[in-house]
Amino acid sequence: MTDNRAHSGEIGQPERLAMNRTGSFDWDLDAGTIDVDEAGLLVFGVAPGTFDSRPGSLVRRLDQEERIRLEGVIKEALSSGRSSYAAHFRIPLDDGSPQWTHVQARILRDREDRAHRIVGIVRDATFEVTHSTFVLELEKRRKRQTNMVERTTQALSRAVTVDDVTAALTGPGGLARLGADGFALGLVENGSLNIIALSGDSLDVLEDLRVRRLERGMPLAETVLSGRPLFSSSFQELVRNYPVLAPYAGQLRFRAAAYLPLVAQARTLGGMALFYRGRTAFSADERNLTLGLAAIVAQSLQRAILFDEERELATGLQAAMLPRRIPTVDGGEIAVRYHSAWSGRQVGGDWYDVIPLPKSRVGIVVGDVQGHDTHAAAIMGQLRIALRAYAGEGHAPSTVLARASRFLAELDTERFATCTYAQVDLDTGTVRAVRAGHLGPLIRHTDGRVGQPKLPGGLPLGIASVFGDEEFPETRLDLVPGETLVMCTDGLVEEPGGDIEEGIEALERAVGSGPPGAEALADHLSERFWERWGAGDDVALLVLRRSPDPGTPRAPRIHQYIHQADPQGLSEARAVVRRALRDWGLREFADDAELVTGELLGNVLLHTEGGAVLTLEVLPEPVRRVRLAVQDRSSAWPRRRTPGEAATGGRGLLLLDALALRWGVEPRGEGKAVWCEIGPSPRQG
Repeated sequence: MTDNRAHSGEIGQPERLAMNRTGSFDWDLDAGTIDVDEAGLLVFGVAPGTFDSRPGSLVRRLDQEERIRLEGVIKEALSSGRSSYAAHFRIPLDDGSPQWTHVQARILRDREDRAHRIVGIVRDATFEVTHSTFVLELEKRRKRQTNMVERTTQALSRAVTVDDVTAALTGPGGLARLGADGFALGLVENGSLNIIALSGDSLDVLEDLRVRRLERGMPLAETVLSGRPLFSSSFQELVRNYPVLAPYAGQLRFRAAAYLPLVAQARTLGGMALFYRGRTAFSADERNLTLGLAAIVAQSLQRAILFDEERELATGLQAAMLPRRIPTVDGGEIAVRYHSAWSGRQVGGDWYDVIPLPKSRVGIVVGDVQGHDTHAAAIMGQLRIALRAYAGEGHAPSTVLARASRFLAELDTERFATCTYAQVDLDTGTVRAVRAGHLGPLIRHTDGRVGQPKLPGGLPLGIASVFGDEEFPETRLDLVPGETLVMCTDGLVEEPGGDIEEGIEALERAVGSGPPGAEALADHLSERFWERWGAGDDVALLVLRRSPDPGTPRAPRIHQYIHQADPQGLSEARAVVRRALRDWGLREFADDAELVTGELLGNVLLHTEGGAVLTLEVLPEPVRRVRLAVQDRSSAWPRRRTPGEAATGGRGLLLLDALALRWGVEPRGEGKAVWCEIGPSPRQG
């Protein structure tokens, strides 16, 4: 009853006749007969001369499902006591097309409310039903197109870099947002068209076409050069027009494609292609939709390209302010990592440095200038050079920071900076550290434990001089062979909206569980934290490890530092001694060595101001024996005493006499070392 003219809003003569075809009927329920006028019979598709007045003859054309549904409407109206009913149902015409039929009826009842007669009208409603369906489908299609535009715009609104744009278009839901089955994105760079994104089944076969000169012969290049879109409803025709695609035609499972230029502010940035499996034509609305999507992508790409260019400029400035090369050091290894915040020109002032010092020492520093802009980066560069100069002159760490603070205060800036600076002697393991409002270092011990030494710090650089408080207390630390010092800026441990203490605890766990080497540990930490917390802040990380001193397989050696404020250090050191002697095949000396270890370390921790370094080694010649030494910073040598029966101390040297083959005391720099040898008696040897 309808054709395409109805969809376009044009109504022909047959449609007007159908809209006016309305008949009436009178149904006698008691007699079981129905009287239908000629117009009504034509609506039902019944020839007037053949109708036998039986209700069943009217609906003989109906499918069983439609007949049952119509009978159900009538029965429900009769049994419910209602006075009317209405229904739409389909009647197949002679040519097989469906005719929508509408019936409206009134039920007449007697005084006892018994239905005895039904009168009503019946009409051909095909046009209004199909037209309504068409309007609904059109509205649905337009709503779908609007959703595509809105969802694509929303996804790209969060894209900052070119990589972000491609991720939004090719990641989960990307093709669905574009309403396509395949997608390709190309950018114009130095006279070439570089395909930077491919998404969709079978498009991977175009990998070898990713970079090509921008010249005619490829449909996407044609679009970019001409600035005009290209719509192809036949992929076979597309291959005929562009023979370069012929080798891939059998593997590309698409029927249609739209090639669209990406133009923003009169500049052609590149082009994109949308591929479709089921489509064979592009309506005017569909063409406008794809052009609208291309405009959205072009605007996002323009912003992203500008951001990447600014980012490259800013990070280049920042990199120029940092050391180009980290010097190698004897007796250890140093690894640094630097991570820039991802926010356009908003670079930060974090820095690190490694400074060769007189007497085979090395200075290490990490710091952070206030702010996240190019001014902060410029201040950072000046401050780094000044601090490096003061350190190179051989000043004490506290003096280096005092002078750096004064330098920053005298600059024409209101910025301040925080930093931690340490002078390290890798020959002795001595570390002299100072802190200016910054995070203190972590120390990873040889047994994997991680400590956080207490460094009393001063005010941030610049502020300290303004307030006339340039006191930066110096703290001595000791690195035994194999121990590692970790220093960083707060960007590594400060999660946005989180507690920095939780970040420091997480860093301690990561340092303890990471690999021992400085480079490997730096990689482990950077991957663990930068990937987890994103790029909201700059991060400077410095890892220094004192070279381990394992001795030789025949004569192994271990070192361990025991902090005075570490209550577990003494028991752990005893356990380390027992485990080492067991592993070295000297289990028979473990009890004596463990007892002597506890005695010597206990004296140091009780009677001196600092911690102790425990060294355990095997002397292989002429008979394997154990040598144990405990070094401290005190210059007072132990004195032999004769304790009474009730005395609680004073038996340490007596114990050494009883258990050791020999023992002694040696001067060691600022302090001393008490040593002893344990092994088989001379007669056993």
